[in-house]
Amino acid sequence: MTEDHMLTAPQLHLIKATVPVLKQHGTTITSHFYRRMFARHPELQNVFNLTHQQTGAQSRSLAASVLAYAEFLDQPEFLSGMVARIAHKHASLDVLAEHYPIVGENLLAAIQEVLGDAATPEILDAWGAAYGILADIMIGVEKNLYQAAPWEGFKAFQVVQKVQESAQIVSLHLKPLDGTSIAPFKPGQYVSVRLKTEHMPYTQIRQYSLSDAPGKDTLRISVKRELAPQGSFDLQDGLLSNLLHDHIQVGDALDVHAPMGDFVLQERGRPVVLLAGGVGITPLLSMAKAAKTSEVHLLQFVMKKADHTFRDELSALQVENPQVQVTVFYTEVGADELLGIDHQDTGLISTEKLLKHVPLDADFYYCGPAGFMQAVESILDDLQVPAARRFFEAFSPTQDFKVGEVQLQG
Repeated sequence: MTEDHMLTAPQLHLIKATVPVLKQHGTTITSHFYRRMFARHPELQNVFNLTHQQTGAQSRSLAASVLAYAEFLDQPEFLSGMVARIAHKHASLDVLAEHYPIVGENLLAAIQEVLGDAATPEILDAWGAAYGILADIMIGVEKNLYQAAPWEGFKAFQVVQKVQESAQIVSLHLKPLDGTSIAPFKPGQYVSVRLKTEHMPYTQIRQYSLSDAPGKDTLRISVKRELAPQGSFDLQDGLLSNLLHDHIQVGDALDVHAPMGDFVLQERGRPVVLLAGGVGITPLLSMAKAAKTSEVHLLQFVMKKADHTFRDELSALQVENPQVQVTVFYTEVGADELLGIDHQDTGLISTEKLLKHVPLDADFYYCGPAGFMQAVESILDDLQVPAARRFFEAFSPTQDFKVGEVQLQG
């Protein structure tokens, strides 16, 4: 914290008092903030996910994060998890220190323009001081991440192999064009991929989990083809995922950022349980391959056989490492699909299934879509699994974070 960014007791009181107002108007303020900032700094559209802008997901995420920060401003120990996760995301996008004053200026202006006379100079000064403190923290954490990264910024990689893993998931094996070796990453981390075509007004960046173990001479990402929801007339298919599926081929080059992410395997002497919903298998497969612990249970939940990603690879892993036990669940079972061969169980995740297949004295890692994550959280709550033994990542901009014992949106 710098001398310029100190918070007085009256300012802290003002912030606490105005949290309910911002809760009421939070998404309106953050939506206005993004429109305002992009109008004045269109170059920042090269950094932000424009699809999440279209759906409003980014605005909801920012509003929730700001409110969480304000509510726990005087209890920073509750915020460390949220700060770390956001810092990794920012670092993967190459967010720089000079971006923070731009964000702060437009966020405060948005608060004033939406709330009008209710946003008094004293309130704006208090929120400005609070934002300055947060900016200092984020800049410091991100600086450390940049310094520790194996390479600076985005670097050119060549696609050396492309594999169709299932009906909707394709893997790209990437090798540095400059011929350098790949520094080990932490199992569970992701890389950012940056693309721009002649049909895209701005560069776009997306994060994809590394789906193989560290220590190889290539990086592997496994990308789900994102399709617009059925019946949606406003949303389009995922721009980058469909480009990677349909147009990027072996021999093409991609800009790839150094690995980031704090959802990583931490072997602590307990059994490890990995719960994968859909494409959430990607970081968990990396963990399963890298785990050195004596007991690993991977439960993979897929819709149907056509969606059964990494089937042969997971079977081979169990042969290579008998300590890894894989259990696959199909929601829809075809007439020619055999229990015990194609899959080991059926249906959605439940308390009964967890009790049947895994030990409860384990560390739990889970990843998947929002509905799957909510179901897992509810089950672990029912089973009284402590927050300290839960590690998770949702493939969504409005992820749930456990900060201490407090549930926050980030």
